[in-house]
Amino acid sequence: MEKYAKLIEAAQLKKDIPKFDIGDTVDVQVKIVEEGKTRLQSFEGILIARAGSGLGETFTVRKVSYGEGVERVFPLHSPSIEKIVVVKKGNVRRAKLYYLKRKVGKATRVEEKIEGRDDAEAPESRPSPQPREEAK
Repeated sequence: MEKYAKLIEAAQLKKDIPKFDIGDTVDVQVKIVEEGKTRLQSFEGILIARAGSGLGETFTVRKVSYGEGVERVFPLHSPSIEKIVVVKKGNVRRAKLYYLKRKVGKATRVEEKIEGRDDAEAPESRPSPQPREEAK
């Protein structure tokens, strides 16, 4: 019985989900149905938590709108989510960023992770310093 449930669950999982982590700024495009018409609504904010696994996996996005903090929990594999776009990568050392709720203003910023930077190649890319000539 359990293997049938896994087969059904595997058919429902989305395949086009980008890789995103805690601290990233993401833009979630959500399908909204109004009066028989569907439109896309954007919700852009910092990813503060991920929970669950499989079909029940969720992620929480927080943004500040008109001075008021707004959090929204999205099911990752929901059909109402059109797409998820990673705007910028965040460099954090925590699995959950709930402490951002208590911060105000610029303190809520998350440091941006710079991709493609390798410290092993850094000395080769910089020119070596020339020895100075001493004046006598």
